[in-house]
Amino acid sequence: MVRVATSTLRRPSGSTIDALGVLNALPDSVVVVDKDREIRFVNHQALEFFEIGATALIGTPFAEQIPRDSQIFALIDQVERDGSTICQDGIVIETPRIGSHVVTVQVGPMGDLPNLILVMFHERSLARLIESQMIHRNAARSVTAMAAMLAHEVKNPLSGIRGAAQLLEQNASTEDQVLTRLICDETDRIVALVDRMEVFSDKRPLELSAVNIHLVLEHARKVAQTGFGRHVRFVEHYDPSLPAVRGNRDQLIQVFLNLIKNAVEAVPEQGGEIVLVTSYQHGMRMAIPGRDGRSHLPLLVSIQDNGDGIPEDLRPHLFDPFVTTKLNGSGLGLALVAKIIGDHGGAIDFESQPRRTIFKVSLPMYPDSELSAQEIARGA
Repeated sequence: MVRVATSTLRRPSGSTIDALGVLNALPDSVVVVDKDREIRFVNHQALEFFEIGATALIGTPFAEQIPRDSQIFALIDQVERDGSTICQDGIVIETPRIGSHVVTVQVGPMGDLPNLILVMFHERSLARLIESQMIHRNAARSVTAMAAMLAHEVKNPLSGIRGAAQLLEQNASTEDQVLTRLICDETDRIVALVDRMEVFSDKRPLELSAVNIHLVLEHARKVAQTGFGRHVRFVEHYDPSLPAVRGNRDQLIQVFLNLIKNAVEAVPEQGGEIVLVTSYQHGMRMAIPGRDGRSHLPLLVSIQDNGDGIPEDLRPHLFDPFVTTKLNGSGLGLALVAKIIGDHGGAIDFESQPRRTIFKVSLPMYPDSELSAQEIARGA
């Protein structure tokens, strides 16, 4: 184990701060390798990044976690030769287990430990996540204004059009009744679309409580498996120690039902698989518009499918309203998901490549940290 992991810092009052705690609190991944390029230390964020435990990492070759031809190894060699710190942006780390990540890497010597080199990398996806949440909220505000306008300017006149068509139908010939019925059906369809959009203009405050996210996911999975997802194999990797989510149970069920339904529609008819994962992410905080300070979003729910992936041209606008690849889709499902997650003070993001698309939902923890998942399992 590296000495820095157990060394201490002196507080002004004279007490000490554990350096290991400082490293584990960092939002960036930290890895220390020796001259043989074997891993000697990792912090919590690195464990989450590589999706593996510390005992499986410490003492193993770094090349087992990142590709052997990665530019990171060239940076390590340069630091070993020159003894200076190097920072490189835009490096891609891609493996079958963790997928593809674009990171900024900083590599430097360990000072009085010359045989050790520190590698720290920061995911670009976090910056993209912050930017995307602002876009989602702006899109939700636009739909809210549009829904209010449509309800007043479109929905009310449609009732008059439908009523007139019904009156005409009473004295119309059989051929003309086909046309009046078409008018009624189309007005009903437009009214139903406006009704769906009116959800965006609901400004009532959410009723938030302690919610066991695993019960929410189980409910959504059971609904899927007994209906639209009966042909899909579901795999669950849950962290049973997760604390309660601060949320609205019914709306969270709606969110994950939508995401699972999208995943079901993306996977192949044969061999379709959806993986549901929950985990705790250390140091995840975001500034939420309209709130003071930063919100702590430690609870991560991931929904992964083995479909064809999301088309490149669709990705920048995926959570915008009316964006869909479905033949008869309204394009409001993911826009509504983004709104609900935003109303919870959370964040949603995705990454996609063929056979591996993941939607990641970050949610706040219930304020009472003493309230465990087991204690809210009843009736949450």
